[in-house]
Amino acid sequence: MLQLTRDGEYAVRAVVYLAGRPAGELSLISEIAEAQEVPKSYLSKIMQQLGRAGLVRSRRGAKGGFELARDPEELTLRETIEAVEGPINLNVCLIRPGECHRDTTCPVHPVWREAQEKLLEVLEAKTMADLAREAEELAKEAEAASGGKKSAGG
Repeated sequence: MLQLTRDGEYAVRAVVYLAGRPAGELSLISEIAEAQEVPKSYLSKIMQQLGRAGLVRSRRGAKGGFELARDPEELTLRETIEAVEGPINLNVCLIRPGECHRDTTCPVHPVWREAQEKLLEVLEAKTMADLAREAEELAKEAEAASGGKKSAGG
């Protein structure tokens, strides 16, 4: 079964959260963890991976925290997932030519390739800014539906 791991899911949540913050505003790990319902210690590890991939940056100290290292309008869902998951491949035969000895004779190989291309196209088309706007809209709708009570956002 093809499935996004918990690392990938939490990375996406954290980056969407940061994409929804004003540029230059730092967010504490505890704020992100609480807003996105992610264990703080787990999120710390993921934020390090996102930092190594150049997606977020952190500042230490009393006025420290995290922010996006890139414009959320240019940061895609694919890049965010791959920062913690590695390259997305629907099947082992798509990793590289010859990875599977049947890749040139398998009738399903072209189907896997087409499906992967379409998946990557969808993930590449969604920016983190798009998702942050959608999250804001969903939060407003949830607040309106609950009679004006604030939601935890996400």
